[in-house]
Amino acid sequence: MIKHILILLSALFVLIATGCTQHKVEIAPVEIKPIHITIDVNVKVDRALDNFFGDIDAAEDQIKGSSTTSE
Repeated sequence: MIKHILILLSALFVLIATGCTQHKVEIAPVEIKPIHITIDVNVKVDRALDNFFGDIDAAEDQIKGSSTTSE
């Protein structure tokens, strides 16, 4: 009989203890900002490569031109 009373009092104590606590959850608004990306293209290198390959193409054209005239 005493065990039943102790179990009942323990359960009652747990219920009272949990009823006295408060839990509050706040959700803050999420701010979404745009992302700005800047891409720098190095045109100077592109032009230098075009000139480099242009020289090779011109030399190739000269070789093809001289080989067709000699045939």
